[in-house]
Amino acid sequence: MAKITLDNLAHSYLPNPASEADFALKELNHDWEDGAAYALLGSSGCGKSTLLNIISGLLQPSQGRILFDGRDVTHAPTTERNIAQVFQFPVVYDTMTVRDNLAFPLRNRGRDEGYVAQRVQDIARMIGMEDVLRRKARGLTADAKQKISLGRGMVREDVNALLFDEPLTVIDPHMKWELRTQLKTLHRDFGHTMIYVTHDQTEALTFADKVVVMYDGRVVQIGTPEELFERPAHTFVGYFIGSPGMNVIPAQVQGDRAVVNGSDIPLGRAYRPPEGKVEIGVRPEYARLSQTEGLPVQVRRVEDVGRHKIIRAEFFGHDINIIAGEDDRVSADMNRVTFDADHVNVYANDWRVQGEAA
Repeated sequence: MAKITLDNLAHSYLPNPASEADFALKELNHDWEDGAAYALLGSSGCGKSTLLNIISGLLQPSQGRILFDGRDVTHAPTTERNIAQVFQFPVVYDTMTVRDNLAFPLRNRGRDEGYVAQRVQDIARMIGMEDVLRRKARGLTADAKQKISLGRGMVREDVNALLFDEPLTVIDPHMKWELRTQLKTLHRDFGHTMIYVTHDQTEALTFADKVVVMYDGRVVQIGTPEELFERPAHTFVGYFIGSPGMNVIPAQVQGDRAVVNGSDIPLGRAYRPPEGKVEIGVRPEYARLSQTEGLPVQVRRVEDVGRHKIIRAEFFGHDINIIAGEDDRVSADMNRVTFDADHVNVYANDWRVQGEAA
C-alpha cells in the first residue's frame, strides 16, 4: 500500500497550453492516504480517467509530480509502480482458461504454485466464478469477462494501489451490488489503497471512505458521503449528489436572512454580504409544503417513487424539488413552502460561503 501525493499536478492534451482553459486537468495538490478507499466522481469529460491514468503511469503529466510514499514516480513506468488497474471494458486472454487468467499476475511474478492455486480459488469464490475456472475465456459474456478483469486486479496482495476505471459498466445491476460489497470486503481485509472512478453517485457513495468530486478538470470537494450531502462545497456537488439534487436559487444575503423576490428566508448562520453571483442551496429533503407557513409556491406535479414523493414546483420563477414522505398528505391547498434554516447553504460564484453562528 502507498500514500499517493499529487504535487502541483496538471495536464493538457495540447502541445503548448496557453491558459487554464487548455488544461483537461487543472492544478492539483492532494494527499491520498495510505490504505484509504477513494471514489473519483464526476460527469463524463471532467478529468477522472486522465487523473487515474497519470497515477498509473499510462500518461505523463504536463506539469507536477506523482509521489508514492514520498518517492517520485512521475516518470517511472507502470511496471515499477506496483499497481493493479481494472479498465471500463474487459481485458482478458481469450485463449487462456479463467483459472490461468486469474493466475497470470502471480505467475508473472514467480509466486509459488501452491499460493497461486489458493489465491485463485479465493478470488474465484469472491467473483462467483468457481464453476467456470476450467473454461476458456473466449465465448464468455461481457460481464463474465469483466469479472475476470476484476479478479485479476484483485488477486495480488502486495500492490501499492488498486485503480478501477468505471469497472462495473458492463456488469448487470444485481451483480454490481455484489461486486461492490466484495470490493469493500477486500479493502477491509487487506487495506489496499483503492481509487475507483465512476460517474454513478450510488457506486461512489457506497464504495468509498471519501469521495473526490471533479468538475471541469478540477477537484471541487473531497469528503465523506455525509459531508457532500450536508455541506456541498460547490453548487455542482449539490446538483450532482442526491436524487433529485440540491435546489439552487438566486438570492441576496445579509446577516441571517436571504431575500428572494423581496421575501425573507431565515438562515441558520449569519453572513457578511457575499460578492459576485449569490445563491442559496437547499436539499429537497429540507423543504416542506404547507397550507399556512412559508412562501408561495406553485406545484406542477407529484411523482410517487415508492419510498417517498417528489414534488416538482415553481418558486418565484425557479424550478425546485420538494421531498415528502410516502404517507405525507399532499393536497391542492398546500401552496406554500418552508426551508429548514439550519440546512440552507449560501454560495458566492458557485463556492460555499462559511457563515458564523447566528
